[in-house]
Amino acid sequence: MGIDFSSLLPYLPLFFQGLLVTIGFSIATVVFGLLLGIPISLMRLSANKWISGPASAYVEIIRGTPSLLQLYLIAYGIPIAFGINIPIFVAGVLALSINSSAYVAEIIRAGIQAVDKGQTEASRSLGLSYAQTMRRVIIPQAVKNVLPAIGNEFVTIVKESSIVSIIGITDLMRITNIMKSQTFRIFEALIFAAVLYFIVTFTISKFLHKVEKRWKKYA
Repeated sequence: MGIDFSSLLPYLPLFFQGLLVTIGFSIATVVFGLLLGIPISLMRLSANKWISGPASAYVEIIRGTPSLLQLYLIAYGIPIAFGINIPIFVAGVLALSINSSAYVAEIIRAGIQAVDKGQTEASRSLGLSYAQTMRRVIIPQAVKNVLPAIGNEFVTIVKESSIVSIIGITDLMRITNIMKSQTFRIFEALIFAAVLYFIVTFTISKFLHKVEKRWKKYA
C-alpha cells in the first residue's frame, strides 16, 4: 500500500477533537489526583497509626495494581456489582485520578519531609496549629521541592490517558483506532497520533520548566 499521509486529511477534525478530549481529560485527572493526593500524603505523615495505616494501605494497593485493571473495575466491575451507572468519561477520570493520587501522595510526602524540621518547630513555637503550620509554612516550601515531579506526573497522565480509549472515550487514541479500522492506514494514523502526543507533552514540559525557574527565582 505504501505510505500516504494525505489519507489523514479527512480525519484531521476528528484527530484534533480527540486531542482536545485528551487534554481536557488529563487536566481533570491532574486536578482530582492532587485533591486526593494531598490529604492522603498528610494522613501518611500522621503519628496516629489509625490514620497513617489506611493511607499507607491505599497507596500500596493502588501502586501495586495495574491502572488498566483499576479502569476496568470502575468502568465495569462496580456498575455491574452494585447497579451503579457511571458515565464512561467520569469512570475514566475517576480511575486515573485514583491511580495518580497514590503517586502524588508519595511525591508530596517526600517534599514535605525534605523541609527542615526546624521550620515546623519554629512555627509551633509561634503559636501556629499543626494545620496552620502545614498550610502556611511547610506546604508552600514543599511545592517548590516537588514541582518537577508533579510536572512529570502530568506528562505521564497525558500518555497514560490513552488507555481510556478501551472503554469508548473518544480521545486521541480512540480516533487513531477509528482511522485504522476504516482506512487500514495503520502507520500514518499511529505516526500522526505520536506527533500530537509529543507536541502536547513537550509543550507541558517546557511550560513547567519555566514555571519552576520562576518559582525558584522568587521563592
